[in-house]
Amino acid sequence: MNHQETEALASPLSSAGGVGGEAGSRGYLISIVMVAVLGGLLFGYDTAVISGAEKGLQAFFMEAKDFAYTDGWHGFTSASALIGCIIGSALSGFLATNLGRKRSLIVAGLLFFVSALGSMYPEFLFFEYGQPTYSLLLIFNFYRVIGGIGVGLASAICPMYIGEVAPSNIRGMLVSWNQFAIIFGQLVVYFVNFFILGDHIQPLVEEMGRGIAAITPAAQWTVTTGWRYMFGSEAVPAGLFALLICFVPETPRYLVSIGRDDVALRVLSKINGSSKAAQILKDIKETMVVKTEPLLTYGWMCIFVGIMLSVFQQAVGINAVLYYAPRIFGDMGMENPMVVTVFMGVVNILFTLVAIFTVERWGRKPLLIYGSLGMAVGALGVALTFGHEGLELVTAAAIMVYAASFMFSWGPICWVLIAEIFPNTIRGGAVAIAVAFQWIFNFIVSSTFVPMFNMHLTPGDDFGHWFTYGLYGIICLLAALFVWKLVPETKGKTLEDMTKLWSKESNKHH
Repeated sequence: MNHQETEALASPLSSAGGVGGEAGSRGYLISIVMVAVLGGLLFGYDTAVISGAEKGLQAFFMEAKDFAYTDGWHGFTSASALIGCIIGSALSGFLATNLGRKRSLIVAGLLFFVSALGSMYPEFLFFEYGQPTYSLLLIFNFYRVIGGIGVGLASAICPMYIGEVAPSNIRGMLVSWNQFAIIFGQLVVYFVNFFILGDHIQPLVEEMGRGIAAITPAAQWTVTTGWRYMFGSEAVPAGLFALLICFVPETPRYLVSIGRDDVALRVLSKINGSSKAAQILKDIKETMVVKTEPLLTYGWMCIFVGIMLSVFQQAVGINAVLYYAPRIFGDMGMENPMVVTVFMGVVNILFTLVAIFTVERWGRKPLLIYGSLGMAVGALGVALTFGHEGLELVTAAAIMVYAASFMFSWGPICWVLIAEIFPNTIRGGAVAIAVAFQWIFNFIVSSTFVPMFNMHLTPGDDFGHWFTYGLYGIICLLAALFVWKLVPETKGKTLEDMTKLWSKESNKHH
């Protein structure tokens, strides 16, 4: 690597705090973490933008003459970004190890940007504008998959980046801001979609079946134009992220792994102060005798714990609960379920803040265990009350308890642990595997919820309702047991301490 490339890794932002002095620059640390957290906001924005756009998009493609746009196609189109998420998270380890954390995030930002513009205008260069066809549908899904790859990369590398630059005493709090940004990104896009719609309305399903001519004039704009603006709106935060990430430094751990100890020391000094930086650099070098090691160097339990953290984060069923919340609120007779959904989004943000400000005081394990028990109460509450006349408010309260419990526990803390639990020399690959499992189980839970929920043992019974939420409640209890028995507490430990911990665990089993 030449001198110019080394300086690029240090970045213009690196000069923001001088040399850091004895105390280091907290402002410098916050500025680079806030840029990385923008990746989390884009993660939330990209995965939630479909919620406002999908009805207009469905009506648009139902006008196609060369194929029938079925419910199956619409389900695939609504979820196609998840396929990209699985690909992106699987690639994240390779890219983070070979390109570095910073350059991988630049790639993610560019993918977000291309996806936003491509989803808004999929006809670009090859197709006639406004004419839905089978080929156009494939191209549209291609752009959504590209965005999903960006989400997959950001979901793995943003927490990794923050975890590797943050001092151990505030690392949990700073990584938790990434989850806050994800939830905030979802809330932002709800408002953006709401403002884009303005006086226009979403088309009704029965109108769609009769063709665009039957759709009311106020809804036709949504079908021809509205969904495009919703997808295109992501280009603004995506472009900002891709630009700003160019001005942050590469992480000290990665710099040491490519032999750039001088640049690593400079970054560490700005964050931690010069005397502390020298000790941290020494600890990093002791655990990085080689750039990478085989994944199972520290035993299978290390990888297993990381994978199961990801599996439980999704298997507790939170996404199915959140996806179905607007419909439940609608069934309760509320005039505008979207307003209640936005209110729940605000509650989610407040409880994510609880995690941010308590994770360093209470530790990771207690928050996960209490959150699991709270989710179990919420899920079982929904199972017992859903569909019973007069208990609608109890069902709504149970959903709120379920979501709030997730937001102060598994939502942020799972990302904190995935960012810090693995030894330095296997972190890139191990994080990639863990996050890939997260997206795989996200897809499994999202795609199995409706069939499970609609199951009946006898015509008209509620078997599927209580079975589905009862199952999620039991999984929440198993998650609490898993954390209690197998997950190590990482509060206050350096990333290098994790190498020593897993080395001891590995030696116990030999």
